[in-house]
Amino acid sequence: MNYLKKLNLINLLMASIIPFLIWGPFFPDLIVSISALFFLYYVFKNKTFYYFSNKPLIIFFIFCIYCVLISFFEAKDILLSFESSLFYFRVGVFSCFIWFLIERDESILLYFYYVLILCFSILVVDGYYQYFTGVNLSGIKITNIRVSSFFADELIMGSYLSRLFPLLFALFLIKPKKKKIEIYFIGILFVLVDVLIFMSSERTAFFFINLSTLFIIILIKEYQKFRLATFLVSIVFILILSLDSSKLSDRMFKIPAQNMGLIENSIKNKPIIFTPQHDSLIRTAYNMFEDKPIFGHGPKMFRVICKDVNYATGITPCMTHPHNFYIQLLAETGIIGFMFLSSVFVWILYLALKQFKSIIFRQKRPLTDYQVCLLAGILITVWPFSPNGNFFNNWLMIIYSLPVGFYLQSIYSKKNLPNIS
Repeated sequence: MNYLKKLNLINLLMASIIPFLIWGPFFPDLIVSISALFFLYYVFKNKTFYYFSNKPLIIFFIFCIYCVLISFFEAKDILLSFESSLFYFRVGVFSCFIWFLIERDESILLYFYYVLILCFSILVVDGYYQYFTGVNLSGIKITNIRVSSFFADELIMGSYLSRLFPLLFALFLIKPKKKKIEIYFIGILFVLVDVLIFMSSERTAFFFINLSTLFIIILIKEYQKFRLATFLVSIVFILILSLDSSKLSDRMFKIPAQNMGLIENSIKNKPIIFTPQHDSLIRTAYNMFEDKPIFGHGPKMFRVICKDVNYATGITPCMTHPHNFYIQLLAETGIIGFMFLSSVFVWILYLALKQFKSIIFRQKRPLTDYQVCLLAGILITVWPFSPNGNFFNNWLMIIYSLPVGFYLQSIYSKKNLPNIS
């Protein structure tokens, strides 16, 4: 009984990462760091090294070692660079810890499922209230038509919802004994979340929710029509909102079309990368890459070196990161670091093509619907053709480590979850 109580406490603590991510990175990062230390102690004490002996983790740890080495040998500011690289391995250890907990007690899946539903529901209620009243339930005013709910000035509510949505759908699929009222509630929640992400005015988040949704609809079997129906209903409401708010539709559709040269561009007569600001950052980072193409300048060094006149270009050449994972890794870790992330992207495409082929030729599907949803969560992390945050950012690190942990358990664990495909 004491063991079960302790295990439930750990499950609850791990699931609490989901709401803590709304309040900031400190507590989630604290949980991740303590969990990683605890799990390392457990693995070495019990000699359960098989958690770290699979190919994805081995490749990831090699990447971490590589980042530490280039921080030491290539970085202009070694200590600053070590802030990103020295303990980055905890991402992989944390993912393995999730695998370990699921293997020991599958009830943690329900903990995460219900906590995700609770957090999504609260954000939906508060987000819609903020959109229609101009202020949310805690008194935070809407900023430049951008709904942020409890994230306040961070403006990452859409990112939070879009990145965690595939995990919620995955857990919904494997939940046993779903009642009709629960299915109806989830369907309504999906529609409200889709529309709320659009209302957040986060273009990347809106693209990610659409990308993951299409990926899932094409490759799953059960609840395929369910997700397609909720997606189509969401599109209808989004079109209505676009007609009702010219500012919202301009930001989400007109401005990106201008930047890509699809319609007349008042800034330049040629296409630019994402936005003028992103274009400037990316070209600056590429100049850094050209100077050190093999090893790069070291993790976290973009913010330091982008000020150099030899690299800076455009209207906004310098920020903390160049707002694209791939170009950031090219500038900071060179072609070797870039190959790590691009190989993950190619691997996901390969698995998706195998799944699609099995569907076309009516063969046994290599992936369960649960695994497809988790892969969708990983796909939007490694997608190369969109703006995103800092690759070494703690908040993002935790979010993209979550589906990895669930996926590792599903393919390497001796105790498999139900295959509902």
